[in-house]
Amino acid sequence: MTHKDATRLSRRAFVAGLPLALGACVQTGNPGIAPEPPRRRIAPAYLAMYAAINDEPHPVPAIDLTKVDDRYFRQIVAFAGPEQPGSIVVDPQRRFLYLVQENGEALRYGCGVGRAGFDYQGEATVARKAAWPRWTPTPNMIRLDPERNLPYRNGMEGGPTNPLGARALYLYRNGRDTLYRIHGTHQPWSIGRSVSSGCVRMFNHDIIDLHRRVPTGTRVMVLPHGSADRTAGGSGPVA
Repeated sequence: MTHKDATRLSRRAFVAGLPLALGACVQTGNPGIAPEPPRRRIAPAYLAMYAAINDEPHPVPAIDLTKVDDRYFRQIVAFAGPEQPGSIVVDPQRRFLYLVQENGEALRYGCGVGRAGFDYQGEATVARKAAWPRWTPTPNMIRLDPERNLPYRNGMEGGPTNPLGARALYLYRNGRDTLYRIHGTHQPWSIGRSVSSGCVRMFNHDIIDLHRRVPTGTRVMVLPHGSADRTAGGSGPVA
């Protein structure tokens, strides 16, 4: 074999080996399928807090917390506001509801708000509380969406499809119903959002908790848009 032939053979071997050498740098597996992102880890205390409730007149299913921003989970926070302990503060802009505690703290809940939740502001009083409340659409709701609301003009019994959820707090001002409600929802995905209708909605788990903590006569302050944030930092879940 001449020197020229040996050189040609060496080049052929080098070129033939290129696919094997380059193949070692290519990711194995199906390149068209991206790996699933890791599921967000939820603290066991929150999983227990929002687990299924089976001792109610109607079932309250567990909430898939991986689909909810964790800032809207029930938790104790440092509270920077002038409201007195025992009062409720609603911040529609930031989607938070506070039950003011002693020592500069509050129990903070996430909420969702609708048009009524932004329209109303100022003081009110919890004049009535209800478990699995009956819901009756207002005349304006019937006018705007008769197909959905007209069948319930005489009211809908409480239950798994009732828009007020598991509990409701009815807010009055100067002895008159404001038509403003703090209530539960069967649509947990709506917490932290501005939804199309309703007042202030909370996880069913949270409105059940709030309902048992506050008596009738509780003072409520609904903050106007542009108010300062009352939260000064969270410290974790509270049962």
